[in-house]
Amino acid sequence: MLICTGAVAVIGLWWFDTTSVVGFSGWLTNAGRVTGLLAGYACAVLLALMSRLPVLERAVGSDRLARWHALGGRYTISLTLAHVLLITLGYADSAHAGVIGQATTLVLAYPDMLMATAGFVLLLATGVISARAARRRLSYETWHYLHFATYLALFLAFSHQLSNGADFVAHRPAQLAWYALYIGVASLLVWYRFLTPLRRALRHQLVVTEVRPEAPGVVSVFMAGLHLDDLGALPGQFFRWRFLAPGMWWTANPYSLSAPSDRGFLRITVKAVGRHSEALARLRPGTRVWAEGPYGALTAARHTSSKVLLLGGGVGITPLLALFETLPGNVTLLYRARRPQDLALWREIDAIAARRGATVHYVVDEPAVHSSPLTADGLTVLVPDIAERDVYLCGPPGMTSAAIPALRRAGVPRRRIHHESFAF
Repeated sequence: MLICTGAVAVIGLWWFDTTSVVGFSGWLTNAGRVTGLLAGYACAVLLALMSRLPVLERAVGSDRLARWHALGGRYTISLTLAHVLLITLGYADSAHAGVIGQATTLVLAYPDMLMATAGFVLLLATGVISARAARRRLSYETWHYLHFATYLALFLAFSHQLSNGADFVAHRPAQLAWYALYIGVASLLVWYRFLTPLRRALRHQLVVTEVRPEAPGVVSVFMAGLHLDDLGALPGQFFRWRFLAPGMWWTANPYSLSAPSDRGFLRITVKAVGRHSEALARLRPGTRVWAEGPYGALTAARHTSSKVLLLGGGVGITPLLALFETLPGNVTLLYRARRPQDLALWREIDAIAARRGATVHYVVDEPAVHSSPLTADGLTVLVPDIAERDVYLCGPPGMTSAAIPALRRAGVPRRRIHHESFAF
């Protein structure tokens, strides 16, 4: 609602500044003005969504913010393309000039347009590498750092909005409002994405204390530090971890806590599925760690029923394990894996279940005698009162995409299915 209100206000800026629209060129040019204003506003919104503002992270959830960001990015690039095309066509029609000649004049003769053109090219390039087909060919680390080109693109494009935009030239209040929008968003980014991680790294001084194998290709990394209670991490949340080891210091990857954070240490449990996660097994005690977070909304605050089902697959058990230990009420854990040896941390799970009198179901695909289909009927056999429960879901994409419709067919309302994904 707040985002839509801002968009209406931006269109209102054009409306009150435009007394009439005359001729075909006038319609084209004014359509270009509107799409340009909306594109500029959308750029600020996209950055705000990814600023890692704690109130947004906890209320909305990182995965939903990322989906909004991705959807908004497609709209933003479409609006930017429309703005460039419409303004060029409108000016060309008004001057009775060719489109290519008019585009050249706009770029070379108008103030700040060379920088804006460079920003436009960078924005398009970022859109291309963010397309699903391109993302599949890139590692998370490469995609993450190429995505920072968006900051440079918006910096290069900002000045031309004020120096050429008819709604800003000689309109001081509109200029000040636009400056306030962009400076406010930039401040959030600098504070929460750069200064806060640095401040916390200096305060908490996290170091690796142990790397423990848990299952084939799965390790737990234990970390200790100072003032860990001040982190305020809740069971089910995650951090973005930067390990200051050769080949790892340049990227921060998201991993959930696999144990409550009130034990004097932090623990993550990770399966080797890429270069970064594979390198965790080779970490040495004493390695310095920067932890950015906590993030995520997969916490106890989401549940509305006194009965809860935790449905985890593979290493997706990690955030659910911390919840299994701490969630109040009647809690059942359903843990799926391909083979028995892939059931990481099962001894700890059994101990928690015995301590709190909870139910645990282990389901493996091999051998088939211990398998159970991920269907509405299969879930209902294991958890007869599943329709009365909140369900926390975490696992590989294939499992979660099958589990959600199965849960819905089993009678679980959509509002009671709680799920976060780290897919980029």
